[in-house]
Amino acid sequence: MIDIRFLRENPEVVKENIKKKFQDQKLPLVDEVIGLDKQYRAAITEADGLRADRNRLSKQIGGLMAKGRKEEAEAVKKQVAESAKRLEELEALEEELQKKVTDIMMVIPNIIDADVPIGKDDSENVELKRFGEPKVPDFEIPYHTEIMERLAGVDMDGARRVAGNGFYYLIGDIARLHSSILSYARDFMIGRGFTYVVPPFMIRSDVAKGVMSFSEMDAMMYKIEGEDLYLIGTSEHSMIGRFIDQIVPEESLPITLTSYSPCFRKEKGAHGIEERGVYRIHQFEKQEMIVVCKPEESREWFWKLLQNTVDFFRTLDIPVRTLECCSGDLADLKVKSVDVEAWSPRQKKYFEVGSCSNLSDAQARRLKIRVNGEKGKYFAHTLNNTVVAPPRMLIAFLENNLNDDGSVNIPEVLRPYMGGQEKLEVPGRK
Repeated sequence: MIDIRFLRENPEVVKENIKKKFQDQKLPLVDEVIGLDKQYRAAITEADGLRADRNRLSKQIGGLMAKGRKEEAEAVKKQVAESAKRLEELEALEEELQKKVTDIMMVIPNIIDADVPIGKDDSENVELKRFGEPKVPDFEIPYHTEIMERLAGVDMDGARRVAGNGFYYLIGDIARLHSSILSYARDFMIGRGFTYVVPPFMIRSDVAKGVMSFSEMDAMMYKIEGEDLYLIGTSEHSMIGRFIDQIVPEESLPITLTSYSPCFRKEKGAHGIEERGVYRIHQFEKQEMIVVCKPEESREWFWKLLQNTVDFFRTLDIPVRTLECCSGDLADLKVKSVDVEAWSPRQKKYFEVGSCSNLSDAQARRLKIRVNGEKGKYFAHTLNNTVVAPPRMLIAFLENNLNDDGSVNIPEVLRPYMGGQEKLEVPGRK
């Protein structure tokens, strides 16, 4: 959510930003909110004037009564009563107008960074850089669930019987590999100076509305029946929500956190839930990184967070590339976002495994996360990035480490988490 003062003073800038995001249907909202804001401020001015008059008249009443001028005092009392009725009306009007202004401001997109490429959708995202040499082996790479099945490591049919499409059982060495990757990711981020956190896996609606747009909330989140609670779609939500209505001391910034959580997503409006695969699913686990910082430091932190994910994947010998999201592919709260994509030897192309985002002060403004600094209070900037999100990441891992006999190499950095194993072997094969 952008600052109403900025919109009031720069309506054409806000409109141009809406056009860059190809959301022309929102253009009338700018003039509408300006009009409502004008009424709101006029109501406040009138109410403040009535309160001042009430205080002045109340003193007059006391003076008149003291002098025995009861009739004059009663006339002033009547005037105060009429003002009280109008003040009550104005206070109700203030509340109504403020809600209307806030509701509209919540759907007007954040101002994107000047260097964000302009494009309508993800087909116009821009590749930034590649890391590692993509390789395609001279043997055929099976579909990822076939690799897992040969290693006795997945049961999709059983999960479908229990919960439907979009769920899975990971078994044996594959399940251990999954947990090992998360444990390694945790330690990798701790080694980079981040504090490890296990957050709540549910959040209230006021937090959900603070960390994401309404459209994202509707498409992603599962509501708990009969309670004001939602299952998180990513730990970013509860991690940032931790600071709701808080005033953070400036000397404590930057706050750098890395969190583990399961994630739950409806995937409403997405490309569909695969019956065979674990790429797009309703439930997965993730290691995340979060930063709360000063506004002038958020751009530098953005690139640091992105590099953390690139470095993590490269320690596992997985080639990756970074892809900047164009204006039309940016969620409304984001000012900049870059996806990390891993190489798939089977498909001979890259696919998304994480996303790094700078939300400037949008989440902080919605959640009232302020910093107490030398020059007064201001809204913090918040950033988030995926360290790793298996089992999706397992697809890239298995394909890039597969041998022609069906075994899978374990990179050296993971072996301590796998009991020293150097390979995953196909059961019964020597």
